[in-house]
Amino acid sequence: MREQKATNVTWRAHKVTREERESLLEQKGVVLWFTGLSGSGKSTIANEVAYKLHSMKKLSYILDGDNIRHGLNKDLGFSPEDRAENIRRISEVANLFADAGLIAITAFISPYRKDRNFCRNLVGKGKFIEIFCKASLSTCEKRDPKGLYKKARAGIIKEFTGIDAPYEEPEHPELILHTDKETVEECTQNVLDKLKEFNII
Repeated sequence: MREQKATNVTWRAHKVTREERESLLEQKGVVLWFTGLSGSGKSTIANEVAYKLHSMKKLSYILDGDNIRHGLNKDLGFSPEDRAENIRRISEVANLFADAGLIAITAFISPYRKDRNFCRNLVGKGKFIEIFCKASLSTCEKRDPKGLYKKARAGIIKEFTGIDAPYEEPEHPELILHTDKETVEECTQNVLDKLKEFNII
């Protein structure tokens, strides 16, 4: 993680508290952290969860890996160092969204445990829900919605997670979605049930 370069800066407290923002929205601010291999269903399920929450009049926002790399993180590649910085930045953004009272939904491969744990520690206990989209490499490779595995196997893409870069499975996620056995609808309901269990909605 990068060092603090800015000096002579002071954190300014807000007159409106987090609790007051949550009361206005009638929900709790939280980070839903979807993690898993490319093709495991992270973005698909995240979008369905956001859609269902919207229909329930709950405010959420999706921070998707590809979308973020079009803007905020367009200067980052896929080296271990850049991956760490990618997750650090999005963790800070997700934390701000949760502090605003939103249900921040992230969909990133985020292959390293230490990077995911950085966000967990930043957000705080009870405000971070790690959701492991679990599917075998062979299943993800068969899906290959973006054609990335094919390019990785051909050597066109380097440092591709699951092929020539590691993926460290979560050790104690709050929720595991078996996306090669459960439907999108079943996975979505499992996430909503978890939010109710945590008294988020």
